[in-house]
Amino acid sequence: QVQLVESGGGLVQPGGALRLSCVASGSIFSMKGMGWYRQAPGKRRELVADITSGGSTHYADSVKGRFTISRDNAKNTVYLQMNSLKPEDTAVYYCNFVTIRFSQYWGQGTQVTVSS
Repeated sequence: QVQLVESGGGLVQPGGALRLSCVASGSIFSMKGMGWYRQAPGKRRELVADITSGGSTHYADSVKGRFTISRDNAKNTVYLQMNSLKPEDTAVYYCNFVTIRFSQYWGQGTQVTVSS
């Protein structure tokens, strides 16, 4: 089992920045990768960015050049640095953990609202 706790969401003006954090605990040795997804009202959940156990990263086209995913192994934490935020980035952001056996775990979600 893996437990994920997210933090860092909030209200920010367009053009602003936020950093999301996700702390993993439990069977973290089984990690294949971690990532961030988001779901806006009335829309499907979509991948924002992910990072493999080897450190390779992948981004959705809509956030390339603005968001950065990183990992601190000592703290069992994955971060999502979000810059130049736009109103269309408004969503609930979920941390995701994938095991080497392709089981998935999700955090509880954190709300990000970009509005003036």
